Amino acid sequence: MSLLAVLNQRQSIAYQAVLLGGFTLLAAVLLVAGNLATHETIALRKAEDLKASLSQVLPPALHDNDLLADPLTLPGADGAPVVVYRALRGLEVTGVAYRVSGSGYSGLIELILGVDPHGRVLGARVLSHAETPGLGDKIELAKDDWILAFDGLSLGDPPPEHWAVKKDGGDFDQFSGATITPRAVVGALKRGLEFFQRHQVALTAPAAVSVASDPARSPE
Repeated sequence: MSLLAVLNQRQSIAYQAVLLGGFTLLAAVLLVAGNLATHETIALRKAEDLKASLSQVLPPALHDNDLLADPLTLPGADGAPVVVYRALRGLEVTGVAYRVSGSGYSGLIELILGVDPHGRVLGARVLSHAETPGLGDKIELAKDDWILAFDGLSLGDPPPEHWAVKKDGGDFDQFSGATITPRAVVGALKRGLEFFQRHQVALTAPAAVSVASDPARSPE
């Protein structure tokens, strides 16, 4: 093979390598761009879903602020951070909302709980669950109005020992054939009200002087 042929062959191989590298780089750039766009869309959708859920437990009439703006973070009973969204009218806190959860029959049940400055339930809604259709899914407002029974209640009304389903000696109805699910929800809401009670000062402080954690308490 002549020297010229060898050089041409090497140049061809180098060109092919550069071309392949260029296509690989372009594919990587497009993949990253697609992922970024997808993540932004997902994040936007999650924010919209959260705002819609918050509006059910912190009614628009209660506030003039963006509920997702400037949330507080306080320690839960297990020391894990709890993100709290505040309803404000001016600087006055008119309500707070945060996630609570309990172990149901088929897995974790996540809820959003709204509470007024005096510790009364403004509303509770299920965010996610995997309970049995036709039985445990009655915790959803779309399936049953059972969840509305908690509106206006507090840890003093009824007393803490009555925050249980009737089968356990409490005040709340269970479902026929599905006691574990409502028991989990009642327990989660009770723990949510206990959280409010522990941090009431920090949660209800005017927005201008609110703190990221309750300085008067160490993490539970």
